[in-house]
Amino acid sequence: MQSNEASEYTTNVNGAVQNGFKTIFGVGYLLKDSIAAAADQNPDTQFGIIDDVIEGKDNVVSATFKDNEAAYLAGYAAAYTTKTNKVGFIGGEEGVVIDRFEAGFTKGVQDAAEKLGKEITIDSQYAASFGDPAKGKALAASMYQGGADVIFHASGGTGAGVFQEAKAINEQLNEADLEDKKVWVIGVDSDQQDEGNFTTADGKEDNFTLASTLKGVGAAVQDISTRALEDNFPGGEHIVYGLKDGGVDITEGFLSDDAKAAIETAKQDVIDGKVEVPETPEK
Repeated sequence: MQSNEASEYTTNVNGAVQNGFKTIFGVGYLLKDSIAAAADQNPDTQFGIIDDVIEGKDNVVSATFKDNEAAYLAGYAAAYTTKTNKVGFIGGEEGVVIDRFEAGFTKGVQDAAEKLGKEITIDSQYAASFGDPAKGKALAASMYQGGADVIFHASGGTGAGVFQEAKAINEQLNEADLEDKKVWVIGVDSDQQDEGNFTTADGKEDNFTLASTLKGVGAAVQDISTRALEDNFPGGEHIVYGLKDGGVDITEGFLSDDAKAAIETAKQDVIDGKVEVPETPEK
């Protein structure tokens, strides 16, 4: 059930209960209050909250993701790709979840820049909305005009505007200009490669989605649902999915061989505990 407005959250959750579903997931931290209320009213129904934590309820399992770990790899991707040594981060609404993305991305850029022996500046901005493509487009335009050539967005529907702006810029280029002037976007939560398709001014088909961070919401829901089916519903637990258990990752996209190799090493360092990726950005 898709909610188009915040006012529909509670209605949809209650509708799922009334329709007899035994295990109900609220996908996204914005559904926390509706799931918590429904769990109190329906103690025999199992609930899951994705991207937030509801404590103290035996019929609710909480699943969060180490988005900071995937974003760390996105930072490497940006650092190994930028030609201007300026990159951008566009977040939706400020909060615990998007903090993870910003913190991880920043750390990844910094660590990769150190390895590459160069200074890279990061412009981080928030749209104050997950559903404002016009704001996303305006923020991206400002960053690209300011010299950034790679932007990582963690902004939901707002990100559509980031892709629109990158497309508008890249479609003005000729094939010969791509090497030096192309701008990139790093997608979020699912493979956004198709959104990066464009045609240059002289007719060359190309793509500007550098890579995309992946969040295994489906894998988490499947894991919890399977446990529920086997009468092992992990009620009251908080399960965290990270790089180590395949909960998050990054696509190869159009990364250079150097970038791919560096990301593979960085990924292993995180899994092995050699690198600890922060969850909150330094303000």
